[in-house]
Amino acid sequence: MFEKIKEKGFQVLALHHAEAILTHDMDRAVEELESVLLDVRIPVQELIYGGGGEGELTQRLRKVLSDTYGWKKHIFEIKKIVDGIEKESVSHEIDHVKVFPSGTFALEIEWNNKDPFYDRDLENFKRLHADGVISIGAVITRGESLHGGMRELVETFALKEGIDSIEKLAIFYNPTQRQKEWIEKAAIAKGSFAKGWAHAFVSDKFGEATTHWRKLEDRVHRGVGNPCPLLLIGIPKSVVVM
Repeated sequence: MFEKIKEKGFQVLALHHAEAILTHDMDRAVEELESVLLDVRIPVQELIYGGGGEGELTQRLRKVLSDTYGWKKHIFEIKKIVDGIEKESVSHEIDHVKVFPSGTFALEIEWNNKDPFYDRDLENFKRLHADGVISIGAVITRGESLHGGMRELVETFALKEGIDSIEKLAIFYNPTQRQKEWIEKAAIAKGSFAKGWAHAFVSDKFGEATTHWRKLEDRVHRGVGNPCPLLLIGIPKSVVVM
Protein backbone atom coordinates (compact mmCIF):
# COMPACT_ATOMS: atom_id res chain seq x y z
CA MET A 1 0.00 0.00 0.00
CA PHE A 2 1.35 3.41 -1.06
CA GLU A 3 4.53 1.75 -2.31
CA LYS A 4 5.07 4.38 -5.03
CA ILE A 5 5.15 7.33 -2.64
CA LYS A 6 7.16 5.37 -0.07
CA GLU A 7 9.84 4.95 -2.74
CA LYS A 8 9.88 8.76 -3.04
CA GLY A 9 10.54 9.10 0.69
CA PHE A 10 7.02 9.75 1.95
CA GLN A 11 6.25 8.43 5.41
CA VAL A 12 3.07 6.40 5.73
CA LEU A 13 1.54 5.15 8.96
CA ALA A 14 -1.78 3.30 9.11
CA LEU A 15 -3.43 2.65 12.47
CA HIS A 16 -6.49 0.85 13.87
CA HIS A 17 -7.16 -1.42 10.86
CA ALA A 18 -6.81 1.46 8.40
CA GLU A 19 -4.56 -0.62 6.15
CA ALA A 20 -7.12 -3.40 5.87
CA ILE A 21 -9.89 -0.91 5.12
CA LEU A 22 -7.84 0.84 2.44
CA THR A 23 -6.56 -2.36 0.87
CA HIS A 24 -9.85 -4.22 0.69
CA ASP A 25 -12.56 -1.55 0.71
CA MET A 26 -11.03 1.74 -0.47
CA ASP A 27 -8.31 0.90 -2.95
CA ARG A 28 -9.61 3.71 -5.17
CA ALA A 29 -8.86 6.23 -2.41
CA VAL A 30 -5.28 4.95 -2.23
CA GLU A 31 -4.89 5.34 -6.00
CA GLU A 32 -6.21 8.91 -5.95
CA LEU A 33 -4.11 10.06 -3.01
CA GLU A 34 -1.00 8.45 -4.41
CA SER A 35 -1.58 10.07 -7.80
CA VAL A 36 -1.85 13.51 -6.19
CA LEU A 37 1.18 13.07 -3.92
CA LEU A 38 3.46 11.70 -6.65
CA ASP A 39 3.15 15.08 -8.38
CA VAL A 40 4.06 17.12 -5.29
CA ARG A 41 6.89 19.58 -5.90
CA ILE A 42 7.92 22.48 -3.68
CA PRO A 43 10.16 25.15 -5.23
CA VAL A 44 12.50 26.16 -2.41
CA GLN A 45 11.43 29.80 -2.83
CA GLU A 46 7.97 28.85 -1.55
CA LEU A 47 9.49 27.95 1.80
CA ILE A 48 10.72 31.54 2.02
CA TYR A 49 7.69 33.31 0.59
CA GLY A 50 5.20 31.21 2.47
CA GLY A 51 6.84 30.60 5.81
CA GLY A 52 3.58 30.23 7.69
CA GLY A 53 -0.12 29.68 7.23
CA GLU A 54 -1.60 28.02 4.16
CA GLY A 55 1.24 28.00 1.66
CA GLU A 56 1.12 27.50 -2.07
CA LEU A 57 1.69 23.74 -1.70
CA THR A 58 -1.43 23.39 0.43
CA GLN A 59 -3.42 25.43 -2.04
CA ARG A 60 -2.27 23.25 -4.93
CA LEU A 61 -3.06 20.04 -3.06
CA ARG A 62 -6.49 21.33 -2.09
CA LYS A 63 -7.29 22.33 -5.67
CA VAL A 64 -6.27 19.00 -7.19
CA LEU A 65 -8.04 16.97 -4.53
CA SER A 66 -11.21 19.03 -4.84
CA ASP A 67 -11.39 19.83 -8.55
CA THR A 68 -9.89 16.68 -10.06
CA TYR A 69 -10.92 13.98 -7.62
CA GLY A 70 -13.94 15.39 -5.79
CA TRP A 71 -12.54 15.50 -2.25
CA LYS A 72 -14.68 18.45 -1.15
CA LYS A 73 -14.92 20.49 2.04
CA HIS A 74 -17.84 19.30 4.15
CA ILE A 75 -19.53 20.27 7.40
CA PHE A 76 -20.97 17.34 9.31
CA GLU A 77 -23.82 18.34 11.61
CA ILE A 78 -24.83 15.86 14.28
CA LYS A 79 -28.00 16.46 16.26
CA LYS A 80 -29.40 14.77 19.32
CA ILE A 81 -33.21 14.75 19.28
CA VAL A 82 -35.34 13.48 22.14
CA ASP A 83 -39.11 13.13 21.60
CA GLY A 84 -38.90 15.51 18.68
CA ILE A 85 -36.97 18.14 20.63
CA GLU A 86 -33.42 19.02 19.65
CA LYS A 87 -31.22 18.73 22.73
CA GLU A 88 -27.77 19.06 21.21
CA SER A 89 -26.17 20.01 17.89
CA VAL A 90 -22.48 19.69 17.04
CA SER A 91 -20.79 20.46 13.73
CA HIS A 92 -17.42 19.30 12.42
CA GLU A 93 -15.84 20.94 9.38
CA ILE A 94 -13.45 18.75 7.41
CA ASP A 95 -11.45 20.18 4.51
CA HIS A 96 -11.58 17.12 2.26
CA VAL A 97 -14.28 14.45 2.32
CA LYS A 98 -15.13 11.84 -0.27
CA VAL A 99 -17.83 9.20 -0.18
CA PHE A 100 -16.80 5.87 -1.69
CA PRO A 101 -19.13 2.88 -2.21
CA SER A 102 -17.71 1.21 0.91
CA GLY A 103 -17.49 4.23 3.22
CA THR A 104 -16.56 7.85 3.77
CA PHE A 105 -12.99 9.16 3.88
CA ALA A 106 -12.09 12.37 5.77
CA LEU A 107 -8.78 14.15 5.12
CA GLU A 108 -6.97 17.17 6.57
CA ILE A 109 -3.76 18.85 5.35
CA GLU A 110 -1.58 20.38 8.08
CA TRP A 111 1.40 21.95 6.33
CA ASN A 112 2.40 24.64 8.81
CA ASN A 113 -0.17 25.24 11.53
CA LYS A 114 0.24 25.32 15.28
CA ASP A 115 0.48 21.72 16.46
CA PRO A 116 -2.74 21.78 18.60
CA PHE A 117 -4.58 21.62 15.27
CA TYR A 118 -3.69 17.93 15.29
CA ASP A 119 -5.78 17.49 18.44
CA ARG A 120 -8.73 19.13 16.70
CA ASP A 121 -8.37 16.95 13.61
CA LEU A 122 -7.93 13.68 15.47
CA GLU A 123 -10.75 14.35 17.93
CA ASN A 124 -13.05 15.26 15.03
CA PHE A 125 -12.18 11.99 13.33
CA LYS A 126 -12.80 10.08 16.56
CA ARG A 127 -16.26 11.60 17.08
CA LEU A 128 -17.31 11.21 13.47
CA HIS A 129 -16.17 7.59 13.41
CA ALA A 130 -17.97 6.85 16.69
CA ASP A 131 -21.15 8.25 15.16
CA GLY A 132 -20.75 6.03 12.12
CA VAL A 133 -20.22 8.98 9.79
CA ILE A 134 -16.70 8.24 8.49
CA SER A 135 -14.76 5.03 7.92
CA ILE A 136 -11.26 6.51 8.04
CA GLY A 137 -9.51 9.79 8.83
CA ALA A 138 -6.21 10.97 7.34
CA VAL A 139 -3.68 13.74 7.89
CA ILE A 140 -1.03 14.90 5.40
CA THR A 141 1.78 16.87 7.05
CA ARG A 142 5.51 17.72 6.92
CA GLY A 143 7.58 14.57 7.15
CA GLU A 144 10.64 14.07 9.37
CA SER A 145 13.19 14.53 6.60
CA LEU A 146 11.59 17.79 5.45
CA HIS A 147 11.19 19.22 8.93
CA GLY A 148 14.68 18.17 9.98
CA GLY A 149 16.26 19.34 6.73
CA MET A 150 14.62 22.75 6.57
CA ARG A 151 17.66 24.70 7.83
CA GLU A 152 19.94 22.99 5.32
CA LEU A 153 17.52 23.84 2.50
CA VAL A 154 17.30 27.49 3.51
CA GLU A 155 21.06 27.82 3.99
CA THR A 156 21.74 26.23 0.58
CA PHE A 157 19.22 28.62 -0.98
CA ALA A 158 20.92 31.61 0.67
CA LEU A 159 24.33 30.57 -0.65
CA LYS A 160 22.98 29.90 -4.13
CA GLU A 161 21.21 33.27 -4.30
CA GLY A 162 24.06 35.20 -2.72
CA ILE A 163 21.94 36.33 0.23
CA ASP A 164 24.51 37.70 2.67
CA SER A 165 22.65 40.58 4.31
CA ILE A 166 19.22 41.47 5.63
CA GLU A 167 18.78 43.97 2.79
CA LYS A 168 18.92 41.15 0.24
CA LEU A 169 16.02 39.39 1.95
CA ALA A 170 13.65 42.12 0.75
CA ILE A 171 13.22 40.31 -2.57
CA PHE A 172 11.57 37.44 -0.73
CA TYR A 173 10.04 38.86 2.45
CA ASN A 174 10.42 41.74 4.89
CA PRO A 175 11.57 40.67 8.36
CA THR A 176 10.16 42.52 11.36
CA GLN A 177 12.52 44.44 13.63
CA ARG A 178 12.46 41.53 16.07
CA GLN A 179 13.33 39.10 13.30
CA LYS A 180 16.16 41.33 12.03
CA GLU A 181 17.72 41.44 15.48
CA TRP A 182 17.40 37.68 15.83
CA ILE A 183 18.98 37.10 12.40
CA GLU A 184 21.89 39.39 13.18
CA LYS A 185 22.58 37.65 16.49
CA ALA A 186 22.28 34.22 14.89
CA ALA A 187 24.65 35.21 12.05
CA ILE A 188 27.32 36.13 14.58
CA ALA A 189 26.74 32.98 16.63
CA LYS A 190 26.73 30.65 13.60
CA GLY A 191 29.67 32.28 11.86
CA SER A 192 27.93 33.26 8.61
CA PHE A 193 24.86 35.12 7.45
CA ALA A 194 23.52 32.11 5.55
CA LYS A 195 23.69 29.82 8.60
CA GLY A 196 22.37 32.49 10.95
CA TRP A 197 19.46 33.43 8.73
CA ALA A 198 18.56 29.77 8.13
CA HIS A 199 18.60 29.09 11.86
CA ALA A 200 16.51 32.14 12.78
CA PHE A 201 14.09 31.84 9.87
CA VAL A 202 13.31 28.16 10.36
CA SER A 203 13.00 28.50 14.14
CA ASP A 204 10.55 31.34 13.67
CA LYS A 205 8.45 29.94 10.83
CA PHE A 206 8.81 26.14 10.97
CA GLY A 207 9.57 25.64 14.64
CA GLU A 208 8.99 22.69 16.93
CA ALA A 209 5.55 23.97 17.96
CA THR A 210 4.24 23.73 14.39
CA THR A 211 2.66 20.79 12.60
CA HIS A 212 5.23 18.16 11.66
CA TRP A 213 5.50 14.38 11.74
CA ARG A 214 6.92 13.87 15.22
CA LYS A 215 4.20 15.97 16.83
CA LEU A 216 1.53 14.00 14.99
CA GLU A 217 3.11 10.63 15.69
CA ASP A 218 3.44 11.46 19.40
CA ARG A 219 -0.27 12.14 19.59
CA VAL A 220 -1.50 9.01 17.86
CA HIS A 221 0.85 6.85 19.94
CA ARG A 222 -0.71 8.41 23.06
CA GLY A 223 -4.10 7.33 21.74
CA VAL A 224 -5.45 10.63 20.46
CA GLY A 225 -8.06 9.81 17.81
CA ASN A 226 -8.31 6.15 18.89
CA PRO A 227 -10.14 3.99 17.84
CA CYS A 228 -10.81 5.72 14.52
CA PRO A 229 -8.85 4.09 11.67
CA LEU A 230 -6.14 6.61 10.80
CA LEU A 231 -3.80 7.23 7.89
CA LEU A 232 -0.84 9.58 8.37
CA ILE A 233 1.31 10.76 5.45
CA GLY A 234 4.54 12.77 5.82
CA ILE A 235 5.87 14.87 2.92
CA PRO A 236 9.64 14.33 2.47
CA LYS A 237 12.53 16.72 1.87
CA SER A 238 13.07 15.13 -1.55
CA VAL A 239 10.07 16.98 -3.04
CA VAL A 240 11.80 20.36 -2.58
CA VAL A 241 13.25 21.69 -5.83
CA MET A 242 16.33 23.91 -5.49
